[in-house]
Amino acid sequence: MFAKSIPMQPDGRGALRAFWLTALAMALVIAQAISAQARPDSFADLADTVSPAVVNITTSTVVAQGTGPSPIVPEGSPFEDFFREFQDRNGDRPRRTSALGSGFVISEDGYVVTNNHVIESADEVIIEFFSGEELEAKVVGTDPKTDIALLKVEADKPLPFVSFGDSDTARVGDWVIAMGNPLGQGFSVSAGIVSARNRALSGTYDDYIQTDAAINRGNSGGPLFNLDGQVIGVNTAILSPNGGSIGIGFSMASNVVTRVVDQLKEYGETRRGWLGVRIQDVTDDVAEAIGMEKVAGALVTDVPEGPAAEAGMEAGDVILSFDGKDVQDTRGLVRQVGNSEVGKTVRVVVFRDGKTKTLKVTLGRREAAEGAIPAAQPGGEPDEPMEKSVLGLTLAPLDDELRGQLELDDTASGLVVKDVDTLSEAYEKGLRAGDVITEAGQQKLQGITDLEDRIAEAREAGRKSILLLVRRSGEPRFVALPLEEKE
Repeated sequence: MFAKSIPMQPDGRGALRAFWLTALAMALVIAQAISAQARPDSFADLADTVSPAVVNITTSTVVAQGTGPSPIVPEGSPFEDFFREFQDRNGDRPRRTSALGSGFVISEDGYVVTNNHVIESADEVIIEFFSGEELEAKVVGTDPKTDIALLKVEADKPLPFVSFGDSDTARVGDWVIAMGNPLGQGFSVSAGIVSARNRALSGTYDDYIQTDAAINRGNSGGPLFNLDGQVIGVNTAILSPNGGSIGIGFSMASNVVTRVVDQLKEYGETRRGWLGVRIQDVTDDVAEAIGMEKVAGALVTDVPEGPAAEAGMEAGDVILSFDGKDVQDTRGLVRQVGNSEVGKTVRVVVFRDGKTKTLKVTLGRREAAEGAIPAAQPGGEPDEPMEKSVLGLTLAPLDDELRGQLELDDTASGLVVKDVDTLSEAYEKGLRAGDVITEAGQQKLQGITDLEDRIAEAREAGRKSILLLVRRSGEPRFVALPLEEKE
């Protein structure tokens, strides 16, 4: 075809040109085919390079006899007396148990990263290197929230180590390899791909990479490598009905791990920023109820004593921006705040009363405030006890008797939910008897008349729903209920 499209020259240059164009086209096709083949021919070179920095970890713990499982002997069995006598002789004798895990060296002077659950409560930690050498390690620091621990060994020579990569650049479908000590079998390599990103399991700061590379018990704390030999995750958990790998494993993203490791190395503990608020996600009906055009940000449900309260933040504010970065949801805000420096003054943009307001907040330290956040309770006494059905809820103002039944503070005020219509939207939204409604339309409630006034105001403003602040066992959350049509 090329010969027909190119005019022949007397000296044959057209034919030569056609030949080279054809050859070039074929080369391009071959190159594209090669580049489209994602699977490398072998992971052997990569494994050889990084294996010396991957370690097996054996922990030892002394426990009291009887804290572990004991043999089950049927009543009346001829062995019953034997086992009873055995337990009587050894009942108070402590015993030593061991556990296995994995880890990896991150510096030539002997810092080792693993999971917190691998070394938790251990009184002896032994590191076994790829060469077979064993060294005892000491615990530098741990972070149960991300399940990361930093260890240190003393060696008489520089140790081989691996570096962290940027986990944010990992794409779904990229090849990865997991290394470790699965089921105590020793050094092992498995390969797979990044199956998903930004997985959350149960922790506040979770940012897991999901992979189908085989991960089993004993792999915990081992590295997940990209094809450049960089650690992009720490293998931490699996999803399995039987305890074995079914191709759903989770590695804590390296960009989370590096921040934790840096703090553990410097301070021996983590130091996360603390804003001092309780928050929940903004939903469509919540956004409509407060007049927000876009569903985004984190809705503040409570502001106990702390940095946010000192800066003037209020329950009902929606945090739109933190330290110059937009807030998409509560999970994102928690991570932004936690990654911020303790004592730093940041600008926080909130949505309040239909407009934005900028607050300057000096962050505290979350670890210092953990477990010491009192639940803020609105004060005041109800006017007159009464009971009425509103929005599918049977409500009564708080009195001394109800406060006692619900174990509330003497100053607590609001409306108690005594019953919920099971066919109502309120029931669908999770409201139940015993809940206490303390605010409606972001204003405190003393009696049912207050609630009816807030409903009337919402209707006059053209709202389709009203925002309620509901407390259950002291924990607050906002619920947006659709307004009934006016009869």
